[in-house]
Amino acid sequence: MSKENEILYQIRMNPFISQQELSNRIGLSRPAVANYITKLIKSGDIRGRAYVLNDMSMITCLGGMNVDRKARAEQDVRLNTSNPVRTKETCGGVARNYAENLRYLGYNTQLMACVGDDKEGHWLLNETKSAGVDVSQVWKFAASGTGTFTTLLDANGKSVVSMADMNIYEHLTIAMLEEKWSAITSAGIFLDTNLPAACVHYIIDRSFQENIPLYIDPVSSTKALKLPERLDGTELLILSKDEAEALYGKPIHSVSTCEAVCETLSQRGVKRVVINLDDGGVYYYAAGEAGLLTPFETEVTDDTGISDALGASVVYGILHGESLRDACQLGLAGMELTLQTEASISSQLKPEKLHRMIRPD
Repeated sequence: MSKENEILYQIRMNPFISQQELSNRIGLSRPAVANYITKLIKSGDIRGRAYVLNDMSMITCLGGMNVDRKARAEQDVRLNTSNPVRTKETCGGVARNYAENLRYLGYNTQLMACVGDDKEGHWLLNETKSAGVDVSQVWKFAASGTGTFTTLLDANGKSVVSMADMNIYEHLTIAMLEEKWSAITSAGIFLDTNLPAACVHYIIDRSFQENIPLYIDPVSSTKALKLPERLDGTELLILSKDEAEALYGKPIHSVSTCEAVCETLSQRGVKRVVINLDDGGVYYYAAGEAGLLTPFETEVTDDTGISDALGASVVYGILHGESLRDACQLGLAGMELTLQTEASISSQLKPEKLHRMIRPD
């Protein structure tokens, strides 16, 4: 992380931090910190005292917010019969998870999602707000139940089968997005495809027209097909192997196939593509750089939410000017931290920790 970005991160965490405290935390002299502050004010990244950051630090996350219900098997899973399990509920939803992950990574985030007027919806709003995410723009539908994501994990914490009830999103319309569009700031938009196809198309088109950076995670192979043919202006499309195969129309069986998938998506207007492979590694592709990265070795506690941690950490890396390769290394580090917890979000997801993991020296 550059010294400028370290300073910006510390100021996001505490806008009233003193220059001496910045000096102590970052390892620079106080005059050097003062010089960096002056440059950041001149560049518009900081607007005066108490160091008010430019609105570019806000990211809007549009998409799923639901209750994750996990049942972890106590022995090998056997189909067509009863399995002894331990159950747990956590906050979930791809957009919601990205918003919380990015908040841990130093960004102000607001969530635009849908919940029912029920105890699950109220619980999700309270928990997400307590994590520092702005939930003031969430739609509440009295006539629908809050979405749920139910998954069966094997004894090793790997997902066996998952079921998503996200029917509440069928109530969302383009007119409702238009009404709230002024609340979307210009730092960037994260979008998942839990929204109706018409709303997905609208957000992609309008983001491109208004030059707002857009980051997309399609959620599932079925929902990936909601994406329009043209994806102009998409800064990042992060896919599972299944989602990549759905968009390509053919199975992925080699690195060369990954490259062909990415080239096709590039022709559709995507600037960067990351494919999360079944073995936990990633293939990354952008103009001038492409390659395959292997995952960190770690013990698996629970794999729920790991793709969201991967994606949010990659977005963080891109926003901080890292190459796509280094951004993906940060993503793999974020995924490792999340694999080590039963929660869908790891409280250990911090910029300094990710950077130490990929650059231990």
